[in-house]
Parts: sequence; structure tokens; C-alpha cells
Amino acid sequence: MSVKPAEQVFSREQFDGILRRRFFYAPSFDLYGGVSGLYDYGPAGCSLQANIIDLWKRHFILEEDMLEVDCTALTPHEVLKTSGHVDKFADWMCRDLKTGEIFRADHLVEEVLEARLKGDKEARGIAHEPIEESEDKKKRKKKVKEIKAIKLEDSVVQEYETVLAKIDGYSGLELGDIIKKYEIGNPATGGPLEPPIEFNLMFETSIGPSGQLRGFLRPETAQGQFLNFNKLLDCNNNKMPFASASVGKSFRNEISPRAGLLRVREFLMAEIEHFVDPKDKSHPRFHEVKDIKIRALPKDVQAAGSTDLTEITLGDAVSTGMIDNETLGYFVGRIYLFMCKIGMDESRMRFRQHMANEMAHYASDCWDCELQSSYGWVECVGCADRSAYDLSVHSARTNQKLVVREALEEPIVVNEFEVDIDKKKFGPRYRRDAGKVEQWLLNRTQCEREDLAAELAKNGKIVAKIPDVAEPVEIESSLVNIEKRERKEHVREYVPNVIEPSFGIGRILYSLLEHSFWNRPEDADRSVLSFVPRIAPSKVLVVPLSSNAQFTPLVTQLTRELRKAHISAKVDDSSASIGKRYARNDEMGTPFGITIDFQTVSDGTVTIRERDTTEQRRGTIPDVIAAVRAMVFEGATWDEGTAKLAKFEGQEA
Repeated sequence: MSVKPAEQVFSREQFDGILRRRFFYAPSFDLYGGVSGLYDYGPAGCSLQANIIDLWKRHFILEEDMLEVDCTALTPHEVLKTSGHVDKFADWMCRDLKTGEIFRADHLVEEVLEARLKGDKEARGIAHEPIEESEDKKKRKKKVKEIKAIKLEDSVVQEYETVLAKIDGYSGLELGDIIKKYEIGNPATGGPLEPPIEFNLMFETSIGPSGQLRGFLRPETAQGQFLNFNKLLDCNNNKMPFASASVGKSFRNEISPRAGLLRVREFLMAEIEHFVDPKDKSHPRFHEVKDIKIRALPKDVQAAGSTDLTEITLGDAVSTGMIDNETLGYFVGRIYLFMCKIGMDESRMRFRQHMANEMAHYASDCWDCELQSSYGWVECVGCADRSAYDLSVHSARTNQKLVVREALEEPIVVNEFEVDIDKKKFGPRYRRDAGKVEQWLLNRTQCEREDLAAELAKNGKIVAKIPDVAEPVEIESSLVNIEKRERKEHVREYVPNVIEPSFGIGRILYSLLEHSFWNRPEDADRSVLSFVPRIAPSKVLVVPLSSNAQFTPLVTQLTRELRKAHISAKVDDSSASIGKRYARNDEMGTPFGITIDFQTVSDGTVTIRERDTTEQRRGTIPDVIAAVRAMVFEGATWDEGTAKLAKFEGQEA
């Protein structure tokens, strides 16, 4: 039962002070000056992260009957070359040639245009949202010369807002044009920048002492799941559809890490790969989520330069085609329910659809769950239909089938192009490259085979560039025949499509910290983190009224009983007042406090205090522990959990 004020100015200074003081997380290697984009989690942060992951596993892996895997972070170059990461996993950066300073192009455009719009509002006398900005953002904005109270033309304001609405979808060339058009330079010096260039975000390394096997630290956990597809299908008794899941560290060499945990170089991911029949993307449990209403930002709205949200049920979103299919819609619903379950503010959550020029070339649809913080809207979960891309490219590269075989009740007639190779002539003709040429021919799609058949009929040969073969290869009609034939199939063989929800745990954790933070209206210096009991780092604060020796065995008994009930608890027997001890743990997000006093000595009863309302109830130790268990593990409300306990007034000061 939260009493968090609906409207309250967010204090960055207070918020950061709590995170530092209570050691939720801190910059890594702080004694040596730190390294940008790397952070260490303290006891409270570790516990909070572990509880989020535990709830994630229960919500997805357990409830959806998924197959969990744990794959290595070191990945050979060949794997990520095949997946496309070596060539395409990049962001756009631009450099000041005089100073050598580097900027991520889209972030630079975003900050400069936002600063100009802020200056326009100041000139027009329009109030800003009451959110205190972070110190690093303040320092950057001090450098931006355009942050002056200068009134802009209405048409220019509209242009800026349109650019900002589309900022996630621009190519490097388009970002370069924007930088040139709006005369965006180095914010510190005003000097010109070179056009944006691609920067690959993967950390490269060598595997083994020889240094000859190139590798990378993985940028995502997905590839290990794809490469183990056949084993996973076997674990699922060859039944479709099914899903695998993985939780682990990933690494990205960010150009300009910023905003704390929101953009880092080493982070925890939780990813799901749901394998589905490409001809049937319905979901048997879609009815469970179809009535959930989400706040959506479709791609056509963004393309029009707007960020107006649409409230729509998932059932309507799928039936109208806004969301491509039921399985994708189902996971959007499950993501929404998970976010609510861990305590996110629903009014600060939206689902944004990727625009056409932003989406991966192989994806048919993609939605991001974005959470609003003092840094703006931040992508925390991506949910994409990756089609059959990943399994197809790895299958083609390794010559291993990654397919599902399904027996047909009735045979079907298929008309397809087939490739016949004269192997007696093939070997002598191409020698050591014969296997590569043969596999290249056999791995062509039906469309490609049709084109090759036409080329063979017209020219009497095929000229092709074969991977790992130095020169173009000529394949004459005497060596190969490609023609369309009719045949009966009793088994259907297909490459599954993949629906992939991908969670950035650090971003979720940070957003949850902000969403949970507030100050007591009666005392602005008393801050609270209103975590739901299930994910709070510690569930109970045990508070002896004083240092009286009579309380010691009772504290020992109570903490022992709490541990036996699997409830994490901390004891604060310091000399501070009970009020101060409670206030310290309100900052930690501890939902309940149990006080041992002189009445406990006489009748064995204790008081239990609720963090947000500060209400107190009294009962026996077994009854109070039962109430805590109900609220932590069963989701009971304060009133439901403490229904058998007596109301209590007093003690807190």
C-alpha cells in the first residue's frame, strides 16, 4: 500500500546520495580514478539484482516451461562473422579532428537540439518539467553554446521535434546531413566535426597462446542458444513450439558511456529465444493477455514526427496488424506483467515499435519496452520477430541442418528446383575447392536456384564468387544440372522463426530505483525506496528497543525463525532512535520492521511496521512471520497479510 506522492520533484542529489551511501552500485576501480562504463554492485545492488533475476526466471522460465542454457562469453570470430555482428554491430561516431574528442552522433544531435529547444522555452517563458538533472548531464549542457534563451521560429521548433522523434531511425549519412544542416559542432569549442563513421562495439581478443584464433567477448547471449538448437529441440522431445532462455554477461565497447547503468560496457542480459512454426505464429495462451491495455508508440506515428501514445489492448493491436502476430503480442503482454510485478510505474512505461529504417533487415516486427527516467525514455527490453535469419545463416556456414522435421498425415506434392552434380567430373575440375563449390550450389534458396537455372540455360555456365575461394568460379552445364521437378513429401522440413524478448537487467534495475524513489511530504530529508517486498534487497529490519540484555536472546530467536522461513533480515541494535533506524532502512527499501520491546519479554508479541505508510500491527512472532511470508512470497497486501494482527500505535519517533 504505497503512499508515494503523485507529483514530486525528483532530486538527483538526494537520489545519488542514497545510491552512494547505501552502496547499491559504484564506479569500478574508483581508487584508480575509475573506468567509464564499468560499475560494481554493492550488497544492496547484488541482492536487488538477484531478486529481479529470480522473479524473471519464475515468471518466464518456470511459468512458460522454457529450457535454460548457460553459454560461454568468449565467442570465435567465425560465429559472429556469420551472425553479422562483425560487419554490422556498430554505432555512428564523429570526431573533432583538432582536439581528437569523439562523440556518438545520434546522442550529440539529441543533446544539442534538446538544448536549443530548452533555450526556446526559456525565451517564451514556458516552464520545464520539475526534474533535476544529473551532474554529468549538467556539465555537458554547460558546454553546449546553444543553451541560451533564444526564441526559435515555429517551423524550426517543429523540425527539431520531428528529428528527435525519429532519432533512433537515422543512418550515418542522415545523421551527417542533420549535423551539417543544423551546424552542430563540438559543444565545447564549436569546432567542426568529421562526418559520422561506423564503430564496431565488440571487444576483440585472442583465444589460446598462439593468438591465431580470433575471438570476441559476446555482445549478446543469443548466439549460443541458436547454435545449440538441435540439442534443445531434442531436449523438448522434438516438439514445437518451444523456448530457450539464458541469463549472463554481455560486453559492448560503447563510444560514450553515460547515465550510470543505462549505457555501460559490461552488463547482465536475460534473453529468450522462442522457436515457432513460420506458418503458425498463433499462441495458445494469447487469450490470457489479449485484454491488457498498453501505451503504444507505433512506427507510423514516429514516422510522422510525433511521440503521441496510443492506448490499445493487445488483442486489438494484433487483430489490426499493429503487432505482427499473436506470439509477439503474447510476449509483449508477458513483459508488461513482469514489469508490473517487480514494481515499475505503469504510467512511465511504453512500448515503442521500431521504424522500418531502424529495424534489423531480417526482422519482421520489433517492439521496445521503454521506461521513463530522469534521462528520458530508455529502451529496457527489446521484443523482436527475428524470422529464420539466425538458424539459416549458421546452417549455411556449417553445412549442418538446423531444422524441424514434422511427419505429414497426408503427403504433399512439391515443385522445386533441384541441383544434380556430376561428382566424377567435379573433383578433378575444382580439386581442393570442390567441396566448397558443391556446398555453395546445394545451399542456394529456391529463388537463387531459379536464377542459376536461367543463367545456365542462357550461357551454358554459371559464374559465381564462392566464399573462401580466391577467384570467381565457372561452373559449366556439363558439371551441373538445375531443373524444376515434382515430388511427393511425407515429411515437412522447415527452419523455425524466432521471437526474441531481450532484457537489459542493469537498465531495468536503474529504472526501478528511480520509479521507487520518493521523499516523505512531512520531511523532505527522509527518502524512501518503495520496492515491492518480493524484490527488496532485505525484507525485514529487526529493531530491539534498546541495548537491554533481555532483548538479546529474543533478537537471536527472531532472526533464526526468519532465516528458517527463508526471509532475509538485518538487525540494527545501534544507539540511534528507532525513528532514525527505520529511516535508514527506508532508504534501503526494506519493506518491514519488527520491533522487540519490553512487552515482548512479558508476552512474546512484537510490532511489525510497514515502510510506506509507517502503520504498525502487533502479534506473536509466529503470526508476524506468517504475515511477512504472505506479503513477500504470496503477494498479499499489507491489510491482507496482517488481518490477524492487532493495530498498534506508538514507538516510532
